[in-house]
Amino acid sequence: MSVRKRTWTTGKGDERTAWVVDYVDTKGRRRLKTFKLKKLADEFAATANVEVREGVHVADRETVTVKEAGDLWMKSCGAAGLERATLDQYRQHLDLHIAPMIGDVKLSKVTVPAVRGFQEELRENGRSAAMIKRVTVSLGSILSDAQERGLVVRNAVQEMSKRRGSGNAAEKRQKARLRYGVDIPTMGEVRAILEAAQGRYRPFIVTAVFTGMRASELRGLSWPDVDLAKGLIHVRQRADKYHTVGMPKSDAGQRTIPLTPMVINTLREWRLACPKGELNLVFPNGEGHIEWHQNIIKRGLHPTMIRAGVTVPGSQQDEAGNPLPAPKYTGLHALRHWYASWCINSKTDGGLELSPKAVQARMGHSSIQVTFDTYGHLFPATDEAQALADAESRLMTVRPVAG
Repeated sequence: MSVRKRTWTTGKGDERTAWVVDYVDTKGRRRLKTFKLKKLADEFAATANVEVREGVHVADRETVTVKEAGDLWMKSCGAAGLERATLDQYRQHLDLHIAPMIGDVKLSKVTVPAVRGFQEELRENGRSAAMIKRVTVSLGSILSDAQERGLVVRNAVQEMSKRRGSGNAAEKRQKARLRYGVDIPTMGEVRAILEAAQGRYRPFIVTAVFTGMRASELRGLSWPDVDLAKGLIHVRQRADKYHTVGMPKSDAGQRTIPLTPMVINTLREWRLACPKGELNLVFPNGEGHIEWHQNIIKRGLHPTMIRAGVTVPGSQQDEAGNPLPAPKYTGLHALRHWYASWCINSKTDGGLELSPKAVQARMGHSSIQVTFDTYGHLFPATDEAQALADAESRLMTVRPVAG
C-alpha cells in the first residue's frame, strides 16, 4: 500500500495536486483512492491497511447506499418470519424517515458524525424523541445486516451506543416517571371503573384490571388457556392488529397469572354467554371472531370511564358551549400500569407487595431491567438510615467469644 502525490495540468493551464492511495483489496484487486490532502490519504491508508490485513475491507465501489441496504434488510426480516405489524413498522422507518434523508448515502460514509447529523435532521423535521430513537435502532439493524453481507465494515450506530455507554443519561432524565392520576389510575378510579363496567365488555375490563395482560394477549386469549377451577390464566398467544394469532412478544410473555375471585366469577358467568367461534376466544366480537382493538377502546373502555366519572374536559362541546367529558385515560395500557402498581404497592395501600422478580413474571417483561425502568420508582423505598443504625447496633453489641 502506497501514498503518492499526483500533479497534473488542466486544459486551462492550471496546475492541480492530489494524493493517491494505491493498494490491493482483500479480493486481490488493485484500488486507487484520491484525496485533496495528504493527511486524509494517510488516515485512509492506515485504516485500509488494517482492514485488508483482517480481511474485512470494503471498497467504496463495492458498497451500496443506505436505501439499497435497507431493502436488503427488509427482505431478511421477511425471511425471518417477523410479524406483519413489525414489518410494517420497519418499512415506515425506512420509507418515511431513513430513505428521504440519507437514502442516497453510501454505507461507507455512514460515520458517527453522520448518524448524529441524521438525528438532528429528524429532530428539526418534527420527529419526536421516541421516534428518533426507534428509527436510529432500525438504522443500526440495517448496518448490522450489511456487515453480515460484507457491504460495510463499520456500524456507526453501535459505535455511538458504546461511546455513550449502556444508557443515555439525558434520555433517562427526559423520560417522565409514571404518575398516579396521570398515567396510572388511582385506587378510587379503578374501583369506579369496575363498578361502571357493564355489558359484553365488562368481563374484558375486569380481566384487564386484575391480570395486567396486554390488549393483544386479551384479544388472543382462548378458553383452553383459562383454568377457572384452579384460578389461573395461561398466556400462550396473542392477536396482532391484523388479527393474526401468534406467540407473545417474548419468551417471558408466556406466563401463568393467578386470578382473583371477581375475575373467576365474572368469567364463569361470561362463558355461558360468550359468542362461539372457531378460535374459541374468551373475548371475541359478536360473531366469535377476533375483536378489533379500537372497538374495545371506543365501545368498551371509553364509555365505561365516562359512566364512572373518570374523565377530563374534552374538545367537543354541548349546546351551551361547555366541554363534554372525555375519558381520562386513552388506552388499555393504563389498566396494565395499575395492575403493576397494585402488585408492587405496600399492603397498607391494598396492594400485593410482590418482589421485583415476581412483578416481572406477572407482567411478562423480557428482563428485570424493563420492570425497574418502568416501575422501579413505585417499589417501597428502604429506610437506609434506620438500616445503618440497626446494623451498627448489632455490631457493637456482639460480645467476643471467650477463649
